[in-house]
Amino acid sequence: MERPAPTETPDDRPDDTASAGPRDAAPAVTLFVCQTCRTPGTPPEDAPQGARLAEAVRAAAHDPDVEVKPVRCLSNCKRGLSAAMVRAGGWSYVFGDLTPASAPDLLAGATLFAGSTDGLMPWRGRPDCLKRGMIARVPPLFFTEEPR
Repeated sequence: MERPAPTETPDDRPDDTASAGPRDAAPAVTLFVCQTCRTPGTPPEDAPQGARLAEAVRAAAHDPDVEVKPVRCLSNCKRGLSAAMVRAGGWSYVFGDLTPASAPDLLAGATLFAGSTDGLMPWRGRPDCLKRGMIARVPPLFFTEEPR
């Protein structure tokens, strides 16, 4: 049974006359960075490189359309370091094979995704590590495939 799409009520719509600050509205993109990820082969006694990546992304994030949230695990251990990007009404992306130096690329991809008009992260302009390291692209919750 297909669930009906949620309906918008007047209270749900943004008020164009209100002046909202940068944090009064949800960010366009949320970037989840796994802070427990380890590069395959890393000894368990070493600190997780995911924590370094998560901190580097948080420190470099300055775009109000991108929110960074470190998470404990994305269950992508065989291809860690990992991150995921989500956007309301858009597709979600999971990336792996990242390094602690991938922070600028993750933020560039998130900014590219935030500026997209169709809810997809454009391929053109996407940093190489986000092309090679894509694990999955997940459709939005109420997605319906158009017939061919």
